[in-house]
Amino acid sequence: MKNGRPLTITRRTFLAGAALAVTMPAPAFAQQKPVKIGLLTVKTGPLAAGGIQMEQGTQCFLKDRSFTLAGRKVELIVADTGGNPAGTKTKTQELTERDQVDMIFGPLAAFELLAISDYAAQAKMPILSLAAAEDMTQRKPNPYFVRASGTSAQYMHPLADYAAKDLKFKRLITLADDFAFGHEQMGGFQRVFEDAGGRIVKKLWPPLTTPDYTPYLAQISGADAIVQGFAGSNPLKFMKQYKDQGLKLPVLGGAPAGDDALLKSFGDEAVGMISSNFYSNDVDTPSNKKLIERMVREYGNIPGTYSAGLYINGMVAEAALEKTGGKTDDREAFVKALRSVSLTDTPRGPFKFDHLGNVVGSFYIRRIERKSDKLVNTTIKTYKDVSQFWTYEEKWFLSQPVYSRDYPPLKS
Repeated sequence: MKNGRPLTITRRTFLAGAALAVTMPAPAFAQQKPVKIGLLTVKTGPLAAGGIQMEQGTQCFLKDRSFTLAGRKVELIVADTGGNPAGTKTKTQELTERDQVDMIFGPLAAFELLAISDYAAQAKMPILSLAAAEDMTQRKPNPYFVRASGTSAQYMHPLADYAAKDLKFKRLITLADDFAFGHEQMGGFQRVFEDAGGRIVKKLWPPLTTPDYTPYLAQISGADAIVQGFAGSNPLKFMKQYKDQGLKLPVLGGAPAGDDALLKSFGDEAVGMISSNFYSNDVDTPSNKKLIERMVREYGNIPGTYSAGLYINGMVAEAALEKTGGKTDDREAFVKALRSVSLTDTPRGPFKFDHLGNVVGSFYIRRIERKSDKLVNTTIKTYKDVSQFWTYEEKWFLSQPVYSRDYPPLKS
């Protein structure tokens, strides 16, 4: 109605209005589809505890951001890999081709990541992974890959340095799950420990699904301490059986071995264990306090390696989206933005990426202690700006074989 008369629209005014509508920019929310993030995680088997925490960490981050990054709404699509290479590849193909995600978070295990690297690179799919497979950022780098946690050995190089120089250990026995992550952890530890004058006297490799560690525990003798590199829920089983066998040697461990999120499930058998990790509950940053508060409120547990790692992946994705103005269609530009991210306030403290897409940041040596009737990790030394190449020259490091079950070899 206009001045009490019906409003009439002529063909000329309709066409003029339509033309104006075409030339006027649409609202930003109408222009942009949601950012689709695919999460490859594990919900069954021995690695499920970590996989569930990965999803929790991702959800915590997105809830803290109201499921909006750089002005775009976020859609999270969760895929259970089943903890095996074939399942991981199938789920990656589904996320890429059917769901058309813009990026993938995960997977958890090194053997899962290695199974999808070639396909993901061909599909130009950006991957922000917690999986620590060394060669993803070393001898066979994936140009669409970014890792804000660390390589398998990047956790262990500082621990070996600490064991040799601060603890003055000379002879050690290593035990780790018999798969890629375990092999690479212990290879890195052995190289740095032996370069510092120590010696690995025995390397033991229980299968990932070992129910009973007694045959391996029976072989522990003639050492100053042991180094264990178990993952998932295996550290709980191992440490309980270690105590039940009456063994008293000090225990060192990799990141999952002393994971903060496992502490409520340990007993006194874990007190005194020293581990190395890119993350610790006592890292004093605003974002870490926010993460801990959200995790406790949402899930009734403190965050650990897996949840913190995925929360940090969210922060990296957010920073990259802000650099690209929220755009993800140009995959090369988006990956370039991911790798150029440098953050100061994160749950792991400050970090940046090297030219191969791997993190350079702090790693923490922690000791499990009982305080107020609760087990906690207390940081006893911080190694800053740790590279995946440790203190070795990059060209020399990459000319050596990848850390493996038999490399470096045991010295006679």
